[in-house]
Amino acid sequence: MPTASFPLAPGAVIGILGGGQLGRMLALAAARLGFDAAILTPRPDAPAGRVAAHTIRSAYDDAQGLAELARLSAVVTYEFENVPAAAVDRLAALGCPVAPGARALAVAQDRIVEKRFFEQIGVPTVAFAAIDSAADIAPALARLGCPALLKTRREGYDGKGQAWVRSADEAEAAFARIGGRPAILEARAPFVRELSVIAARGRDGATAAYPAAENHHEAGVLRRSIAPAELRPATAEAARAIALTLLEALDYVGVIGVELFELDGGQLMVNEFAPRVHNSGHWTLDGCEVDQFEQHIRAVAGWPLGPADPLAAVEMTNLLGEEADGWARLAADPSARIWLYGKHETAPGRKMGHVNRLRPLKGPLG
Repeated sequence: MPTASFPLAPGAVIGILGGGQLGRMLALAAARLGFDAAILTPRPDAPAGRVAAHTIRSAYDDAQGLAELARLSAVVTYEFENVPAAAVDRLAALGCPVAPGARALAVAQDRIVEKRFFEQIGVPTVAFAAIDSAADIAPALARLGCPALLKTRREGYDGKGQAWVRSADEAEAAFARIGGRPAILEARAPFVRELSVIAARGRDGATAAYPAAENHHEAGVLRRSIAPAELRPATAEAARAIALTLLEALDYVGVIGVELFELDGGQLMVNEFAPRVHNSGHWTLDGCEVDQFEQHIRAVAGWPLGPADPLAAVEMTNLLGEEADGWARLAADPSARIWLYGKHETAPGRKMGHVNRLRPLKGPLG
């Protein structure tokens, strides 16, 4: 294994657990800064593997694959938060640094742990209850009110592993819909819109935060993000402060995505965080001096963080399923910046790419 001496010099290898689109864009950013990327993925012909210097085909918990990744890499990061904790432990035992660290991963992987963490550090979030069986739902509803959102404690993304519970009579069916697994029941947040903040923390403790984005979902999947969101200055500063509080409390290294609810009046509540680059930060690829992917590579490599200032307002739209087949039309649109992920199989609702459309910047609300 290469000896990690930060900051890493160009030519070092950065390992990435995961071979999807986020890993692909991280590998491209690493190459731009003179690094090579080593991808570990169980998928054949993974999008990230086709732009990386090294690809290791193995399960995430495979000892031989992890040993090979550690042998190649000066540092390892990951593109999704459901990496097995044992994989990170194994890399650490091999002497390979991993960023973000194990604490951030452990908190993000369990929604109960995550909500309790928010409470401990004084970050506002929705009321919640731990659910171990369907019988726990009715008393929790009595405290939280109806409707409430039932989510699996672990895994689940893009609306998967979730079910609304509108009355105690629906408890059994809702618990069955999420697979009868340990869960969290969350009170309904009376929000007016959903926001997110992408922020970063370097190995030296320096931080950078991008302006908040306004997010719109369809069927639990992010459809589009508009950034910078038009916010009251106090709300914009509160969003930034929440993200920086999380970074410091987790002793974090890398980029984090923080999802927020804006309430009537501009107050904020945290929904969840992702210990990685984030779909709602794709606008930074064309709208900022340094995008989220380069920022993440800078952070984990021990380089100085780059400026997160916006150069333009951006509307980012995810291309789902067959929408990516319209690439020729999008490529001919002078207002569109198209990013395709190199996925060979199209499926309904699958993220195949995204489009950024640039607009002039506006000032903050008064």
